Amino acid sequence: MTSRDAILESALTLFDSRGYDAVGVQEIVETAGVTKPTLYHFFGSKNGLLETLIDENFVGLSQMLGEDAIYHGDLTLTLQKIVKGYFKFALENRRYYRFQLSLWFSPPESEAFQAVSAINEQQHAILEKVFIDAVANHGNMRGRHKVYAATFLGMINTYIGLALNGYVELSDQLVYQIVHQFMHGIFS
Repeated sequence: MTSRDAILESALTLFDSRGYDAVGVQEIVETAGVTKPTLYHFFGSKNGLLETLIDENFVGLSQMLGEDAIYHGDLTLTLQKIVKGYFKFALENRRYYRFQLSLWFSPPESEAFQAVSAINEQQHAILEKVFIDAVANHGNMRGRHKVYAATFLGMINTYIGLALNGYVELSDQLVYQIVHQFMHGIFS
């Protein structure tokens, strides 16, 4: 493992267990077995480290969304693919996903929220496009894409959060239940 990788690994472990604001640079470098100048060389600052963690880990989720969120005329199938993709990504990247979720609820002016806001906006935009594209088949959805995207992603993240804390299991049955519940809500 390179020094850069050790810093990223240590930071993710510490941020996941205690939160971004509760962890200092000194603790990160001690855990990684490197010096502060090494961290600053690779990342510039703690915030640069945070942005790198987000950018490098979000790539896989972004690729999944790019493939699974293409609407082909079947909204239920598209939403199921999206939920399965999120579940798979969250299970394969548990520490990162928990950490990413925690950042969403940071104060808007904070360094943590600013670092994650771009990927939040990107996820919402991708999901909004699904609902915009589905209007041709589901006219009653017109103009509701922002609310649908927020509600749908909120449901997904709620269940992922529950699973990461041991309350539910992410399964195909749960995918069906989430999409079924969501679809009943938007068609009522």
